[in-house]
Amino acid sequence: MSTQTLSHPSNVPPNAFTQAQLEWLPWLEPLPQEELTERHLAGLVDASRAKSPYFMLLARDPDILGARTRTDKDIFYNPEAGLPRAERELAAAATSRYNGCIYCASVHARFATHFSPRSDDIQRLLDEGVGAALDPRWDAIVAASVALSATPVAFDATHVEALRAVGLDDLAVSDVVHGAAFFNWANRLMLSLGEPQLPAA
Repeated sequence: MSTQTLSHPSNVPPNAFTQAQLEWLPWLEPLPQEELTERHLAGLVDASRAKSPYFMLLARDPDILGARTRTDKDIFYNPEAGLPRAERELAAAATSRYNGCIYCASVHARFATHFSPRSDDIQRLLDEGVGAALDPRWDAIVAASVALSATPVAFDATHVEALRAVGLDDLAVSDVVHGAAFFNWANRLMLSLGEPQLPAA
């Protein structure tokens, strides 16, 4: 019998990739909000994350959570040079689609749509998978992200050359690598600790 069945027998997790808002059910008990200390709040970085079961579970180790969240914010929110935000989110969405993390894919697909006018292309990625044809630039970003997701050594100079050929400079290439690498780790963490849930009707 699976942990999922034992933990949430009444939950029917979504079985399709979507841009819709999802919820997340932890398999371990999150830290109760009333037990938050200044150290926990420092680990959360943003106090509003105390409303998230995922971040409240990670808050049980606040120092690691703080390092994780600051890394996340620098990869995706740092506006200085590099890849446009929509394409950083594309790298995260493609990685999550490849790894099978429905929750993470939904979050970053929504962000990619928000920061670009390309909702249909993002939905095609979710529906058809990482082999979907988008355009040369986005295809190169997806291919590099998937190579890193499969195994780091699958990413090589040919991916860097393909990214440069569609206009990415060194900082932009670095952003693709950072976004995909971070979400390879984040997907595995989230997939190991809980499951997605459809919002209550």
